[in-house]
Amino acid sequence: MVDIVHQVGVVAPLADVYRAVATPEGVAGWWSVDTTGKSEVGGQLAVHFGEDGGFDLEILELDPAGRVRWRVVGGPEEWIGTEISWRLDQRGRYTIVDFAHAAWREPTELMHECSTKWAIFLMSLKELVETGRGRPAPDDVQISDGH
Repeated sequence: MVDIVHQVGVVAPLADVYRAVATPEGVAGWWSVDTTGKSEVGGQLAVHFGEDGGFDLEILELDPAGRVRWRVVGGPEEWIGTEISWRLDQRGRYTIVDFAHAAWREPTELMHECSTKWAIFLMSLKELVETGRGRPAPDDVQISDGH
């Protein structure tokens, strides 16, 4: 199994960063404007990208002290069964975001592209929490045709 991992510091209280990754409204502010669902363990988030499809995420963990975990249950075959996790740690004026998209079966071209896009969306998350405005799809930074 192979993982994508990233870390970014956000100048904001942990509670603000938590809301941005733990609620559909928060996720819509940095990942995709077309995000729906309920913020409860056992519930699901649906994150869509127009004609490019999307992802259905089962919510495995919601801990306001700084943990969020999702399991991908719908979307591209390579994503199914992978887990996305967020660990948040307040360090002074920064909340450190440790992000992982874990359990890829193998390092594919899609995984490499997703790693780059996750970095872009993490910067969108940072912008959202620090300034009030992120760059969710469809206004995200494009790295190839359609992505």
